[in-house]
Amino acid sequence: MDDSYIYILSSGKNGTLYVGATTDLVSRIWEPKQGFGSNFPKNYKVINLVYYENHSNILDAYARETRLKKRKRKWKGELIETANPDWVCLYNSIVM
Repeated sequence: MDDSYIYILSSGKNGTLYVGATTDLVSRIWEPKQGFGSNFPKNYKVINLVYYENHSNILDAYARETRLKKRKRKWKGELIETANPDWVCLYNSIVM
């Protein structure tokens, strides 16, 4: 299994969302927290990991990312709340 992930970052509960895919979830989430990487998370303070899924390969993760990006914001919020009802940042749970 080649670990790949889709993830959703948020600026806060019901805040701005950012959906992405990566093969290195820890580094990818660390970057915006430090002010590095893509301008969108940096500019909109979208630094809280509120949802992620593990996929067997990056192509599956990219396909899921594309499907998620086409969904409405309300649907993404409901997806987050099924796994993380308080929208807490999950970053510390993935670095341990």
